[in-house]
Amino acid sequence: MAAQEHRELAGERAVNVAIITVSDTRTPETDTNKHYLEERLTALGHRVLAYRLIPDEPTQVRAVLDELVALPELQLLLYNGGTGIARRDTTFDVISRLLEKPMPGFGELFRMLSYDEVGAAAMLSRATAGVYRGKLVFSLPGSNNAVRTAVEKLILPEIEHLAWEIVR
Repeated sequence: MAAQEHRELAGERAVNVAIITVSDTRTPETDTNKHYLEERLTALGHRVLAYRLIPDEPTQVRAVLDELVALPELQLLLYNGGTGIARRDTTFDVISRLLEKPMPGFGELFRMLSYDEVGAAAMLSRATAGVYRGKLVFSLPGSNNAVRTAVEKLILPEIEHLAWEIVR
């Protein structure tokens, strides 16, 4: 079955999302990614059911992941932050080891799109996605532009299809 047929079967349905910002400096008030994601997702009829703001500590990244995937109504987790190569960037390291069904195409496409915007610096991103315990997990860089690129060009065009795929 072609992707377009899958999209038609999935239909337009609300997807239940969690937003997790990984940052040592942002606060709920200054978390521009959270504000953008919440506004954009709800405008399209999706629901943000959970929000967490955590420091880039591997134990906290893992604890929040396990906490949120246990929520039966949740379908998609959107992490932002911690995907670079700096010493403090550990989100990718935690999430990539746990993904049961990695979606390498997401990271590849994201870096390709980013190259058009930031040039060779795109290779520093370790953005990734996949399925963990029956939930979609996306791990995006923390920059506002990177989040918008990933969401607008990759995640939103397929969000209903992705959610449908993991439950069918």
